Amino acid sequence: MKKFMLRRLGVAHEAGSLKPSLQDCIEAVLEQSDTLVDEVINGLKASLTQTRSKSMQVIQNPAGKVAIEYLSAHADAFKETFADNLRTSLYGGDIHRAQAQPLRFDDFQFLEEEQIDANIEFALTQQEISMAVDDVLPTLNALVSSLLGWMTVQAHLNPLKPESFVFALRESLQKHVPSDEARATLMTPAAGMLGIAMRHLYREVSEWLRSQGVEPVGPVQHQGGQQKPAENTVTRTLLTLDKLRRLLSGELDPGPLNGNIKDFTHTVPASFVALEDMKLMEPMMKRLAERASQSASPKVAAKGAGAVDPALRRENSKSKKLGRELGEEVVRMMVENLALDHRLLAGVRKNLKLMEPVLITLSQSDARFFSERQHPARQFMDKITSRSLAFSSEDQPGFAHFQKTLENSVSVLASGAGDAATFSRVVRKLEEGWAKEEHEQRQRAEEAARGLLHAEQRNLLAQRLTEDFSERLKNKKVPEIVSAFLRGPWAQVVAESQLLCADGAADTDGYLGLVDDLIWSVQTRLARRNRARLVDIVPGMLVKMRQGLGLISYPEERIPVFFDELITFHEQAFEGVRAAPVAGTTDKAVVADISAVESVGLPVEEFWMADDEAAESGYLQDTHERIPEVEEDEVPDPVAQQAWSAQSLNTGSWVDLALGGVWVRAQLTWASPHKTLFMFISSGGMAHSMSRRTMDRLRGLGLIRMVSDGRVIDHALDAVAQAALRNDVEKAGGSS
Repeated sequence: MKKFMLRRLGVAHEAGSLKPSLQDCIEAVLEQSDTLVDEVINGLKASLTQTRSKSMQVIQNPAGKVAIEYLSAHADAFKETFADNLRTSLYGGDIHRAQAQPLRFDDFQFLEEEQIDANIEFALTQQEISMAVDDVLPTLNALVSSLLGWMTVQAHLNPLKPESFVFALRESLQKHVPSDEARATLMTPAAGMLGIAMRHLYREVSEWLRSQGVEPVGPVQHQGGQQKPAENTVTRTLLTLDKLRRLLSGELDPGPLNGNIKDFTHTVPASFVALEDMKLMEPMMKRLAERASQSASPKVAAKGAGAVDPALRRENSKSKKLGRELGEEVVRMMVENLALDHRLLAGVRKNLKLMEPVLITLSQSDARFFSERQHPARQFMDKITSRSLAFSSEDQPGFAHFQKTLENSVSVLASGAGDAATFSRVVRKLEEGWAKEEHEQRQRAEEAARGLLHAEQRNLLAQRLTEDFSERLKNKKVPEIVSAFLRGPWAQVVAESQLLCADGAADTDGYLGLVDDLIWSVQTRLARRNRARLVDIVPGMLVKMRQGLGLISYPEERIPVFFDELITFHEQAFEGVRAAPVAGTTDKAVVADISAVESVGLPVEEFWMADDEAAESGYLQDTHERIPEVEEDEVPDPVAQQAWSAQSLNTGSWVDLALGGVWVRAQLTWASPHKTLFMFISSGGMAHSMSRRTMDRLRGLGLIRMVSDGRVIDHALDAVAQAALRNDVEKAGGSS
């Protein structure tokens, strides 16, 4: 690609005082959409000829050739479509890319063939583009994170990430190349050519941002080689999406021979050893399913009620054998994924490995373990793995006791029948023991949660009162310090009073009624007209204000600051009429000292917590913690870091918090109904709560990081789905 993009973007010789915004950056990229399409079309046209480079594949499929000729003839229309889709993707975000989200293991039984094809197409395109931009994307992520105001790199928030371009290319090809065969032929080479063009674009956008004075945040970590998954059973499996879907949907289950189709919740997911033979078995299984759906088979009826076709018996025997192999392979694959999860400590992984024979036995008699999330064995695995995440090292207090409990449970399961009933008894015993250990901790957490819930209700009510007070202040000459007091502390006072009023009265204590009196008293011209009223109301008003501020634990040291300013305004009402102020001077009755205003008011959009509420819940105020140094193997799974926010965080999730210069592992145990307050519990039952704004700030500073959403077993099974998708992508890439 010629370097005309850089000149078009415009490189400054000297960084200007006005740095580009994120919108400026997006619009600069959108201006290059036609150039990207030109590169794709020119590359596709070149692939039709035999005079090509060794790295370029010749497209010989007739349907593909026709599609390329069509795109070349209608290049302008294709460019317009691509530009529209790219704009939608860059500004619309993940909402317009919902179909690109990773699929879960449990979803496959509901997939239609069209959905499978769509996921394969998307993954194939994304793989080609990601490989091309792998070395330049980290720098762009760091620069865009800087534009967004983050202190650390937030790659998943970059609107210019490859998924945005994948979406645009795929949607555009679907519109202009409706033939599935032709589009499948073009998808891989088109994605490769787009990736090469994007690599140049990413580099030049990064250079342009740097020339405009934008500096990347944090150290730029290149992610070469991260796209390749670890070599294990999952990556070696022959499983594909279609085979997994048919196995999970029951299509390959012949069912009993009495004509009733058996509930497929008792079948087992994919086999990774016998799948090669499935090409021969699929037609048989389909015929058997059709026979099972009939009330009676003519052949069976002819032979008598007890007779069964020998061929049918042999096929059914093969199916049962395949089912046993399937269950065994799924268990081994799941356990291997858990063994590779280094968030689980070595002792935990060792005991999970010992569970493999028990689970294999279970899979041969009760395959609901894979299809029912509430199966006792699934619950046991979920609870053990999630609870183990509380420990980041084996020398932490409580880990030795947890390890002993785990070993005893595994021993009981290994020596018992290994059925659902045995798992159910073990889970019940574990929960009873944990409940006794955590009784006091849970009580403290519940009390703290009640305090936080009350604080959220007070703050939400205070926000509405602030809007009401702002309306009352409109067009009135009121000092800024008084306005800040009413919109901040006093709104909290009135809200607290109303929440504590059991009979539902709006203003039992008279705190709301004081608002109008306070506004009137600081309007000097009005107060001078009725000095007698001012003398009458001021003493009681000051007493009531001190009483109300005590209700919300307002800092005692801030009260004199406000009262001193307030008394100054009242004194002015008793002075004679003053001469007009000299030009350029400021009327103190209207504008107070900025430092006084800031000391009296409350942080904008921040929660106000009373002292007892903050103490009980471990409420975290503004922090300027340094980021603790961590060992290489202590860094959480990068997948868990990709896309999480305070709004999407679910109870049960584990995070690491930087407190006192060290990392503390904590679990989210409570979130308020409006997701404005969150409470975490760390080892020893210590509570750490924060507002959503505080969490976002800590995340931006790199002082809180996601460890796990608690769904360890679900993710281990989801690896099956991702393995199937990778195999489909490899198959599609090899045949394109």
